[in-house]
Amino acid sequence: MNWDWDKLREKQEQYEQKRSGGGAGVPRPPQMDEVLNRFKNFRFPGGILLIVVLFFLFFGSSIFFTVDIDEVGIIQRFGKYSRISQPGLNFKLPAGVEKVTKVKIKRVYKEEFGFETVKGYNNARFSNDNADAGAALMLTGDLNVAVVPWIVQYRISDPYNYLFKVKDVRSILRDMAEATMRTVVGDRSINEVISKREEIAVAARKMLQDEMNQAETGIHIVTIEMKKTNVPEPVQPSFNEVNEAVQEKEQLIYKAREGYNKAIPAARGEAMRMVKDAEGFALDRVNRALGDAARFTSVFEEYVKAKDVTKKRLYLEAMSEVLPRLGGKFIIDSDQKNVLPLLNLDGATSAVPAIKALREGGVK
Repeated sequence: MNWDWDKLREKQEQYEQKRSGGGAGVPRPPQMDEVLNRFKNFRFPGGILLIVVLFFLFFGSSIFFTVDIDEVGIIQRFGKYSRISQPGLNFKLPAGVEKVTKVKIKRVYKEEFGFETVKGYNNARFSNDNADAGAALMLTGDLNVAVVPWIVQYRISDPYNYLFKVKDVRSILRDMAEATMRTVVGDRSINEVISKREEIAVAARKMLQDEMNQAETGIHIVTIEMKKTNVPEPVQPSFNEVNEAVQEKEQLIYKAREGYNKAIPAARGEAMRMVKDAEGFALDRVNRALGDAARFTSVFEEYVKAKDVTKKRLYLEAMSEVLPRLGGKFIIDSDQKNVLPLLNLDGATSAVPAIKALREGGVK
């Protein structure tokens, strides 16, 4: 039997390829020992070239740096302040000589007092009242305890002062913010603290900014936001009762003032009217008296000039006023003692007083 050695060799190679993971037309993957042998036989082109490449990579990365648009770079040379780099690509001396510290001057930071804002599910924000609760407890001007949570928002206005003038800016900010808020709240009553939060925030911001400027912290206070102010929960029922009593008191005062405003002006108006009437009456009586006196004076002057004529004229004027008022008139002799018998005086009873007057006065 003749053996076909070529076919046997081909089958052997196919069998070895199947064992090594290859197949027909698929090259055999390199083995581990072959890879190691290749690395052992590989030689670098030159140690000096590698050192030069590493040198340029290291110093190139430490010489050039980029500053973002919302920040500045503070460069220190051997630890001492040198200059400020503006946003963009900048150059400095290699590491070990100059160091750059980036400060975000446009970012608004915030510090929370009396609560802590955290993120929950679906980015929902809620406050944890147990965090830093002691900072929110304050004594008001009327010796009441209030819970005053607030937020301080600030940004860095002077990077040099921020980095080199104060060791721990955040710590001094929190301490001064708490001291400032206690000072402002301590000058107001509990009702003002609850109802005038915006006014308190403005006053606290101004005072805190003055303190930050004096300490040279390099911080600008953007705003102070007052959260819901209230009294502690254990005294909440008593505080509500006091508020209700105060409101009832104010309501009664308003009602009393309303009645006062109605009664007092009316009484004053009536008094003024009576005074004006009395003044008018007095002025009328005075004017009449002056007129009568002037008339009497003028008559007396004429009487002095011609007594008989004036006397007759006065008598005639008096009779012209009196006689038309008498009704029926009966003229008798002054010496006659009895009335004529034929005279019927029953229908002239109204003339009796006039007759008596004529008898007593006499008619000539």
